[in-house]
Amino acid sequence: MNTDTGLPPLGPVAQAVRLSFWFIAALVVLAAGAWAGSNIRRIPPDSRAVVLRFGSFVRTQEAGLLIAWPRPFESTLLVPGSARVLEQRIQSLERDPRARAADMNLPEAPPPAQGQSDTGAVIGPQDMPSGPPPAPDNAASPDMAPPGVQLSDALAGSGYVLTGDNGVLQLRATLYYRVVDPYAYVLQKDQLAAALERIVSASAVDVVAQRDLDAILVARPELLSADQQVAIKRERLRGDLAQEIERHLRQLDAQHAGLGVEVARVDVEVAFPAAAVSAFNSVLTSLQVAERSMAEARTSAEKIRQDAQQDADRIVQNAQANAVERVATAQAKTLTIQQLEVPLRTNSDPGLLARVYRDRIQSILSKAGSVTTVGPHDTSNLILPGNAR
Repeated sequence: MNTDTGLPPLGPVAQAVRLSFWFIAALVVLAAGAWAGSNIRRIPPDSRAVVLRFGSFVRTQEAGLLIAWPRPFESTLLVPGSARVLEQRIQSLERDPRARAADMNLPEAPPPAQGQSDTGAVIGPQDMPSGPPPAPDNAASPDMAPPGVQLSDALAGSGYVLTGDNGVLQLRATLYYRVVDPYAYVLQKDQLAAALERIVSASAVDVVAQRDLDAILVARPELLSADQQVAIKRERLRGDLAQEIERHLRQLDAQHAGLGVEVARVDVEVAFPAAAVSAFNSVLTSLQVAERSMAEARTSAEKIRQDAQQDADRIVQNAQANAVERVATAQAKTLTIQQLEVPLRTNSDPGLLARVYRDRIQSILSKAGSVTTVGPHDTSNLILPGNAR
């Protein structure tokens, strides 16, 4: 077979150029294929994808295989799934490190007086997760206030919230939320943390200001059983705070500035300020001592009252018994006279007095040594012996 084409054979340079051309063409084809499939990817089960076409929202893709146009036509962003719960610690409610360092330099409160019980101690900041400890003097941070330096009002009041009865508390809050609007979440992602900080802080201030101190934590244990409504409010603190945060989020949605998230739950830890714990414990101790003294006084008063009541009952019973006895004796002594009253008044028995006289005179005369009788109608003189003077 004749394969001669009439063309001169290629030289080494031409052959090298030809091979380079085909190699570059193959690379271009491979790069084009990789570019065409750059937005074909697998979305994890706990995530979603937001597809944007030239910056405009197109669709939301759930977990699975995502097929989209390559860049720059379409771009994809991964966002958390609807079942995934995200966590954010609210730093704006915590005490400033410089103020905390100044609190460490405060003089300690004197211990309770002798004989006082410290069973009324309340929960203090030591029961909460503590922040970073202040640096020692030889390695003090420039942000830490040195001892003796007066803090500004804003710095000294950082980390404190005011209750409805002018009490002061420290709050530590952790927000758990879910993404419900992926596109809004993508738009607000850079400002999401700061926005949630402001919303949770404002909600916490509003909720705490609507409650008394005892409706937030057990400030006075003696009220635990006295007012059940206070205990119910204390249990509903987290729920009310979550509702207030959700209300702020819905207001942003109504203004077309939503964050694309909803509240799953809020964890809140409440404590008294460090400078007030000792004083509050002393007050509780004094109240408990006063309550114990009042209880002992009430016990003594009740015992005295019961003893007095027993004495009064005994006196009344004795008086009633004596009265009954005296009445019975008087009735027995006057029974004969009472029996004679009716016949004498009606003159139904003319010889009654003579019979009574004979019955009674015998017992009277039997007690005399001698008896001299004188007839009632005898008018003779009667001489009776008398005592010599």
